[in-house]
Amino acid sequence: MGRDISRSAKLRYIFILFLLVLFAGIWIPRLQYMSETSRLDSELVSSADFRSQPVSDEVLDAARESGEPGELLGIYWLESDFGREKTEIPGLVTGAVKERWSSADGWTEYAAACRAVWDDVKYFPVAEPSNRSDAVMTFEDSWMFGRSYKGDRGHEGTDIMAAVNERGLYPIVSMTDGTVKSKGWLELGGWRLGIETEQGAYFYYAHLDSYTDIEVGDEVKAGDFLGYMGDSGYSKEEGTTGNFPVHLHLGIYLYPDGQEISVNPYGVLRYAEDRRIQCNFR
Repeated sequence: MGRDISRSAKLRYIFILFLLVLFAGIWIPRLQYMSETSRLDSELVSSADFRSQPVSDEVLDAARESGEPGELLGIYWLESDFGREKTEIPGLVTGAVKERWSSADGWTEYAAACRAVWDDVKYFPVAEPSNRSDAVMTFEDSWMFGRSYKGDRGHEGTDIMAAVNERGLYPIVSMTDGTVKSKGWLELGGWRLGIETEQGAYFYYAHLDSYTDIEVGDEVKAGDFLGYMGDSGYSKEEGTTGNFPVHLHLGIYLYPDGQEISVNPYGVLRYAEDRRIQCNFR
């Protein structure tokens, strides 16, 4: 009888072990999937992580080769927790990885935001001189650097600085197709233009010196001439110049559910920096 009890106990132990293995095989991947897809919550697009738009050289190269940079970057940020985790770039937008994220709640809205920032970009916003070797331009990642005009605040954009500090020299072109939504004077931005793309992103070009013949409501194509780089702004008095060096301030904004969200343009500018229109500077 003792042998029967021992054998019964062993069978129960084997059965329980089988159930545990079965549970682990089914639920651990499921729990891992639920943990990962929880990154895709309703507040993600307004988060500091998304707004910073982190991109490495490797990721930018992949985005340039992709026909859908927004989708690739969107999946990369989810897979890597915005660059915190090592993630292999090849295959991100194909097969199981894409299927896993595209079937998760919140993917449609998140992917639309990623595409709006990246997919319509065709040109760098400042033309390159073919007749002025000294008229180069530089930019760096100054996202949320401190600014003090009108109180302490973060810098919500990227400044493209002119090596030749001369207003009206550097032509500004539209990075995207779109519709002119705003034109005129702002205290911070000086003479500015705002262009809304078909996918809903708002590209903001500020501190201009002058405009081409363009008005609110006009349709523009990527590469169209918008005006000239200047140093206007930082004053309530319309037309004020000279409060800072000549440069273009580029901002990119999204409006999910009517809420204005600024995103870091630095990665977008790096993505487009080899797509410069050449022209003779006046």
